[in-house]
This record gives sequence, C-alpha cells and structure tokens, in this order.
Amino acid sequence: MPTTTGPLPFTTPRLEALPLDPAYAEEMAAVLADPALYAFTGGGPPDPATLRSRYERQSTGSPDPAELWWNWVLRVRADGRLAGYVQATVRGPRAEIAWVVGTPWQGRGYASEAAKGLAAHLTSAGGVRTLVAHVHPDHAASEAVASAAGLAPTGEWEDGERRWTGNPPVPGAR
Repeated sequence: MPTTTGPLPFTTPRLEALPLDPAYAEEMAAVLADPALYAFTGGGPPDPATLRSRYERQSTGSPDPAELWWNWVLRVRADGRLAGYVQATVRGPRAEIAWVVGTPWQGRGYASEAAKGLAAHLTSAGGVRTLVAHVHPDHAASEAVASAAGLAPTGEWEDGERRWTGNPPVPGAR
C-alpha cells in the first residue's frame, strides 16, 4: 500500500529514480532549460530559484491526505547526471503519471525505460492497480512512452490531451 512517508527510490537498467529534493533544483533547471520541452504543455523553462520553490512545495506533499504526490528525478547511472523526472499523483489504487526527459537525453529510450520502471514500482511498492496519463495528440514521442508503460489511448479528453490508461500486471499474480 502507498505510504505517506514519500516515494521510495527505484532503479531501471540505466537509470536511478531518486526522490525529489530541492537540492536538485539547480541541476534540473539546466536539464529543463530547452524551450522546446514546453511545446505541448505550455510555459517555459524555470530558473533555479523557481524550481527550488516548486520542489519544496512538491516535497511537502499534497494538502489532501487521501492523495500522495510522488516525484523522482532521473539520474543516468553511466555518468551520474540528472536527465529528467517522473511523477505520480496517487489516490488509492490509481495513479496519474507523467514524465519529462531533457532534450540532450531524448531519443535514447530513457523516457520509456523510466515510465516502465515507474509503472512496475507503483504496482509492486505502491499498491497501484490503474495508471493514467494525459498526452497531447500531436506528441508522438509521449504516445510511444505511454504505450511502453502499458497504457492505451481512451476516448476521453481533458484540456486538449487524450487520456491513456492501463492496468499493469500485479507482481506475483498469475
């Protein structure tokens, strides 16, 4: 079952997913600096101070005790550099997930690897049974990531994005 103590770290073959900490703000501001990352979501690159403030808020958790905000930065194991993040808003057995990988690390499969790892982690460690993501219909790369995480598009839309959902297998279940 999910805990209120915060997210636990997890690993994939090439990545370490480390619980979010405001100390990562400066390095993550560089990871998130390319304006192209915001083409589908809007907004723009945050400066380190803004990102630190955001991370401080996110790290304290949701004001709703029935909802957990779990956020991780992604560290590439080969070189120790941060490359992006994954996040989950967990409410009981359901989690809304999202991912971002900085432009220099795109095209290497890191986002798919991280999303698959996140799905497995949430299912095994967090008791999650349903995953949901919202993907812009013109963002083919994010659609591929959602598919890799075991999600499929639905006919539901929210704020111009298609809802994708899936039920990852429960570890140990037959």
